[in-house]
Formats: sequence, structure tokens, C-alpha cells
Amino acid sequence: MSIFHGLNTSASALTSQRLRMDVISANMANAESTRARMVDGEWQPYRRKMVVMQPNEKQPFSAFLHQAMGRSTNSEIGHGVKVSAIVDDQTPFKEMYDPEHPDANEEGYVQLPNVDPLREMVDLMSATRSYEANVTTLNASKNMLLKALEIGR
Repeated sequence: MSIFHGLNTSASALTSQRLRMDVISANMANAESTRARMVDGEWQPYRRKMVVMQPNEKQPFSAFLHQAMGRSTNSEIGHGVKVSAIVDDQTPFKEMYDPEHPDANEEGYVQLPNVDPLREMVDLMSATRSYEANVTTLNASKNMLLKALEIGR
């Protein structure tokens, strides 16, 4: 295992969670945008985005078990996380009756984005807590490396 393996793992998680927070911020900023993109000649509301993460290297559980038991020669188990995609949430748009709105259809209904501010705030809190946990892990790894260097003096 590399001396910087723990730092690299935490750094990949920090990068991924930061991107997740940026996407959540964009969702919140566009929660009322009724004209976000043109599809088939018609304006559509903003569609909520979601971040999909995956491990950098997929390892079977048995590889982790063998390493924990000391039977593995692979010292690089677990390589952090990466963002594999940013996908659109396919839940239907909300509809509100407002015949005076410029984007209202013939029946007077306006399609609104499928962004739920409460859900976004919960996701933001989760991403923030994950970010903070990885900062704590990064600092602990850094302090252990500094203490190891002090032993050599």
C-alpha cells in the first residue's frame, strides 16, 4: 500500500462530493425555471440532475476479505470513488394552474421543474456531511504521516 493511498482515496471522495454539491446548487437555482431547454420546438422546464458515483476500481467482497485476513498480495484494495455520470431525473414535471402565465398551455396549466427544494436540502446536507467526514479522514491521515516523520528525527 502506498503511503499516499489514504490521502488519494479521501481526495477522490472530496472531489465527488463537491461536484454533487454543485449539481444540487444548480437544481436549487433552477427550481422555478419554466424555460430551460428547447425540445422538439417547445420550451421545457428545468429537469432535476442527479450525480451517479461508483468505485474507481470494482473489487469483489472476497478481495477485501482476503486482504483483511492477510492472505492477499494486492495491496491496493479500494481506490476511492468517481463520478460516473450526471443524469436527468425522469420524474414527471409538476403542473400548476395559472392561465395568466406566459408558458401556460391551452388548459391554463404551467409545467414546473421536477425539483423538490426539501429533497435538495436533504441531499445537500448529506453531501456536506460526507465532505466533512472526508476532510476529517484526510486530516487524520496527514497527522499520522507527520507523526511518522517525527519518529525519524
